[in-house]
Amino acid sequence: MHYLLIYDVSPDYLERRGDYRAEHLKLAWAAVDRGELLLAGALADPVDGAMLLFEADSAAVAEAFAKADPYVRAGLVTRWRVRAWTTVVGDGATTPVR
Repeated sequence: MHYLLIYDVSPDYLERRGDYRAEHLKLAWAAVDRGELLLAGALADPVDGAMLLFEADSAAVAEAFAKADPYVRAGLVTRWRVRAWTTVVGDGATTPVR
């Protein structure tokens, strides 16, 4: 199943993220290496959030990531939530429909 981890970020996110970016990216790449995190990045124009796409058996994987994320712990992320995403089209769809 796919899960979207959706972040809302603070107005000063761009100014403050440098202090935490290396640790955040280390956490993210470790999740990639485990096969959990497929894609991640900040939303642009405006930079007011981010999305992370996980593939896992439950939402717990994405939730654990958020709880460990230095951006969340430092308050750069003002709100986060996990949504199950039923993917039906594309090579990576977990529930392909033709």
